[in-house]
Amino acid sequence: MAPRKAKPWVPSEHQEQAALFRWLRMIGETSHPDALMAYAIPNAAKRGPALAAIMKAEGMKAGVPDVCIPVPRNGHHGLYIEMKRSDGGAGPTEEQACWIRGLSAHGYRAEVCKGFESARRVVVDYLGIKEAR
Repeated sequence: MAPRKAKPWVPSEHQEQAALFRWLRMIGETSHPDALMAYAIPNAAKRGPALAAIMKAEGMKAGVPDVCIPVPRNGHHGLYIEMKRSDGGAGPTEEQACWIRGLSAHGYRAEVCKGFESARRVVVDYLGIKEAR
């Protein structure tokens, strides 16, 4: 019997999103201040039943994308990103897919991104950032 191959390490969704926000802060502070407008929507945070009930009463909704950059560009009202692990993880839930479709239908750019690099490319394209080749 052959030994099992270890699965390659894949950063968590949290690690991918944290990397995105480190990069957004860096470019926001040096050359693209609109990147500092980005914020996270903490729907996936683990919480107890009491806090979950409070947040739901305050308007938290399942499926809302993880990241928002509320800056209009190229006919869009803003950019929403649903972060996933770079290997895609389980993919978007039905609620997340519904939000992506709805936001897109209402004039937002809304994307599912597999990992930091995918999200970085979407932000570069959305904000019109010119990168050195």
